[in-house]
Amino acid sequence: MTKENRRPRLAAGIAMAAVAGAVSTVLGAAPAHAAGEQTATVWATREGLVGGTTANGHIVQPRDNFVSLPSRNGLSAKGSGAMSVRVCLGSRCVYEPVWDVGPWNTRDTYWSDSREWSGLPTGLPEAQAAFQSGYNGGRDQFGRTVRNPGGLDLADGAMWDGLHAGDGAWVKVSFLWTGSGTQGQVRTAGGWLNVRTGASTGNGDVGLAGPYARVPIECQVVGQTISGFVRTTSLWDRVGPGNYVSDAYVTHDPGVSLPRC
Repeated sequence: MTKENRRPRLAAGIAMAAVAGAVSTVLGAAPAHAAGEQTATVWATREGLVGGTTANGHIVQPRDNFVSLPSRNGLSAKGSGAMSVRVCLGSRCVYEPVWDVGPWNTRDTYWSDSREWSGLPTGLPEAQAAFQSGYNGGRDQFGRTVRNPGGLDLADGAMWDGLHAGDGAWVKVSFLWTGSGTQGQVRTAGGWLNVRTGASTGNGDVGLAGPYARVPIECQVVGQTISGFVRTTSLWDRVGPGNYVSDAYVTHDPGVSLPRC
């Protein structure tokens, strides 16, 4: 890792006090829409499973960077970030590719306006509805009793290093492929890319972007010159509110003209 790219799934009962404390404010909440992206507030769990194989064939590494969603319709191919998300906890955000399927279900496209589970609003995972209000008899699609409201799994690096969270937390997730506008792909020598508050390594880090994640590029600013995996440049990309990454580690779609901020 350069300076700029620098445990198992949640067991039943872990962090349930935090879940219970937030139930009343999250259940049934309508998803917010920002920059055209579908977003939702969901309970995120830490995937762990180091050494295991994800649904797209990736071998899980220590402090890895990817997420899992409960449908194969949201899965990226190995080494791809076609389906990527922004996950925020407070002021910290991670940008990660979707490389696994879970938790609980494998056919719950809760981010879609046309979803399989009848009667559930967009943005409400089936597992959350089952856990909090007894939807589907309190069970997932396989008939298992749902013991936490998880709608998203995060690999250890995303959860620990990116969000500075433990094994579970309520987070805001944005499904970046549902939005419009210019995107780029994070390319590093293998480590993550720091997300900063401004266009310099002197600015504080507020998260990270995992390798292969596709990130929105709202605009570019001139800042510190960085020699990275893709190029040497003084340009930095604004990928979200107060979120900047060095363009030295981002590939662009052909023919795209990027505006200045």
